[in-house]
Amino acid sequence: QVQLAESGGGVVQAGGSLRLSCTASGRSFSRNGMGWFRQAPGKEREFVAGVSWSGGTTYYADSVKGRFTISRDNAKNTVYLQMNSLKPEDTAVYYCAARTTAVMLTMTMATTYEYWGQGTQVTVST
Repeated sequence: QVQLAESGGGVVQAGGSLRLSCTASGRSFSRNGMGWFRQAPGKEREFVAGVSWSGGTTYYADSVKGRFTISRDNAKNTVYLQMNSLKPEDTAVYYCAARTTAVMLTMTMATTYEYWGQGTQVTVST
């Protein structure tokens, strides 16, 4: 059974940092693109960041560009999201996702991801 498990969420003050991790089990995702999405209360799920299977290509939402960094360690079957300079508007449940398609242009689209984690809550206080 394929599973994606997020960890690292929590409560942090504005301006602080958190690092989210997503570890895959059940199969290797070393050849899959991976992404992070988030969903705030009353809002739709939105793309945050994505990384190609090799780690060589990354994409970011404009709202997090320059503050968040996505990376991956294929040997550990893990993808990370380093979040710096956090703002209250970053408060959301963060989801890790994996996709089998190699089409990079669609990396921001949630419908192109086949596997999803359960999510981890990130709360940024003022």
